[in-house]
Amino acid sequence: KLITRDRVLAIIGPSRSGTTLAVIPIVEKYKVPLVSCAAAEAIVKPVKKWVFKTPQTDRFAVEKIYQYMKKKGIKRIGIITGTTGFGAQGRKHLLALAPKYGIEVVADETYAPQDTDMTPQLLRIKAKNPQAIVNWSIVPGQAIVPRNMKELGMNIPLFQSHGFGNIKYVKAAGEAAEGIIFPAGRLLVADLLPDTHPQKKVLMEYKRKYESRYQEPVSTFGGHAYDAFWLIVNALKAVGPDRAKIRDYIENTKNFVGTGGIFNFSPEDHNGLD
Repeated sequence: KLITRDRVLAIIGPSRSGTTLAVIPIVEKYKVPLVSCAAAEAIVKPVKKWVFKTPQTDRFAVEKIYQYMKKKGIKRIGIITGTTGFGAQGRKHLLALAPKYGIEVVADETYAPQDTDMTPQLLRIKAKNPQAIVNWSIVPGQAIVPRNMKELGMNIPLFQSHGFGNIKYVKAAGEAAEGIIFPAGRLLVADLLPDTHPQKKVLMEYKRKYESRYQEPVSTFGGHAYDAFWLIVNALKAVGPDRAKIRDYIENTKNFVGTGGIFNFSPEDHNGLD
């Protein structure tokens, strides 16, 4: 409908990995630029000509977690992942990258998006005696796993994905959220950045506008849409209403300061972040 009826010049979204992967064949067929607000690296790797994305990739998030674990001497972990597109892609990277950091995945459990109790999976993980757990999912699983861990007396570190970047999710987990570690973009700590930081101005302006408009704390996810929106607006201003020229302009965008980072796109990199 967007492409054939509304004849749009570009599309922002989807905001989830599974749905983005599902629409890629359509935008590629019709040659319409799409800027996804979802995390999976598979969205842009291998490169698809008409597809870009703004969130930091799931692989980068896994690497950040593993770098932290290595510093802390954590070598044996359990992973528990949702069966969504995001969860499945995260699981793939968690398993593939573990050996690089000298980490052994001693337990590997999954759960469906509609599951309301992960106690059985956590009991199986607990039996393997890991030093930490990584939970890779979207809501509501992000809040259920920490609550179940607390109920089971599992006093080991819990790491979550960058999909935990909303204070509402922390509140949903209640006291069980205390101590959770997760990687995130700088938006959530914008006011703590030095004034000289190249992202500070953009982050604080977005934070002020968002919070005054919606009367709630800023979250990572609106920031991804903000970045996508400005990539397309900048392209429209520069090249006008032409799908192919918009695509080319985004692909060659350099030093675009967004909420997710400083983006440098290229024909080989349609995420633009490192």
